[in-house]
Amino acid sequence: MVEEALTAERILEAAEEVLRRFGPAKATVVDVARALGVSHGSVYRHFPSKTALRDAVAERWLARVSKPLAEVAAEEGPAPERLRRWFDLLIALKRSKARDEPELFATYQNLVADARDVVRTHVDTLVSQVARILTDGVEKGEFSIEDPLASAWAVFNATVRFHKPIHASEWSDPGIDAAFEGVWSLILGGLGAREAPAKARKKPSKK
Repeated sequence: MVEEALTAERILEAAEEVLRRFGPAKATVVDVARALGVSHGSVYRHFPSKTALRDAVAERWLARVSKPLAEVAAEEGPAPERLRRWFDLLIALKRSKARDEPELFATYQNLVADARDVVRTHVDTLVSQVARILTDGVEKGEFSIEDPLASAWAVFNATVRFHKPIHASEWSDPGIDAAFEGVWSLILGGLGAREAPAKARKKPSKK
């Protein structure tokens, strides 16, 4: 590759391939540069350190979760149904990643574990999306809560078993969906809403 044509996005694409091939423990900036056919100094001009590059890869991966969820949060319609669609999609995205590419999923989990600031920002983004839905519900009289942001954190934390990767080994449990329904009923009760009929919910697409 001509070094003048090198972009941050191309470096991140190459870094993902290198991580897929070697894993986070063995992948190096030199490996990424070699895959691109450039000097490692060229990579460092875009990312000043190996940590910065790894954080950017982790951020790119997490954005594949947050972006489609943002679309659901911005939808119109009844807030209780939208909130359920948001969590259904979050769970579907996480399960599909763990099921379809388990080795790559494990690789990214190791990567994300070291990117604490990136993860904190990602979680804050997700919770803010939930808060947006709850705020809409309060304004429409669909939820009876005092603090949408505090409630968003409570709802998010109450559901971590179903979407936080540390619990991935539990997602194949035959009773996991029934367990979620039980938690969901409690959440709706706490929000002062009644559960929408199942047929009113849209099935989340798996990406």
